[in-house]
Amino acid sequence: MKFDKKDLLLYAVTDRFWLGEKTLCQQVKEALLGGATWIQLREKELDEESFLREALEMKELCGKYQVPFVINDNVELACKVDADGVHVGQGDMEIRQVRELLGRNKIIGVSAQTVEQAILAEKDGADYLGVGAVFPTGSKADAQEVSHEILRQICAAVQIPVIAIGGIGKQNVMELTGSGICGIAVISAIFGAQDIRTAAEELKKLTEKIVYGENRNL
Repeated sequence: MKFDKKDLLLYAVTDRFWLGEKTLCQQVKEALLGGATWIQLREKELDEESFLREALEMKELCGKYQVPFVINDNVELACKVDADGVHVGQGDMEIRQVRELLGRNKIIGVSAQTVEQAILAEKDGADYLGVGAVFPTGSKADAQEVSHEILRQICAAVQIPVIAIGGIGKQNVMELTGSGICGIAVISAIFGAQDIRTAAEELKKLTEKIVYGENRNL
């Protein structure tokens, strides 16, 4: 799938922890209505059959909104449901192997915490990078923090798009101004909000200021 770096502006990562009385697809639909530009399905505990069913439903929903849909870590499942791509971490399958399994036309996102990791990921064929955690986060227990200086260095070192992830919310997102990112990835800032749609709308406006400046003609 071809994508524009604008598609990475507001990258929403799902988390079953915040479900409450809604289904995951209901939450994602609200995020999409609020302006989420990318959806990553992240499941750590769900059994394979339920994961497959959910992924197919989510793919259909994202298709209606013409928003890229990727799956976290599970390359095999991404192939099964014909997702737009996958996002893998440093401890997951090697990028070249992922590319062999997915094919040339799928998207591969890679997590990076150092300039060296970022450069290698680009060389191996990553389409975009997720860099973080740029702020302290409770969504990922083993998340390593990445300084804003390192984030700037990574953005300057690679040609592929970079998004920031980790602990980002409307209270601190403007601190990423000038870093060179093309978007942010969030979990609780959208899905942990009482009003998911409004939370997405507010975050998108703030991120547009970071990426495009105050005078962008939207």
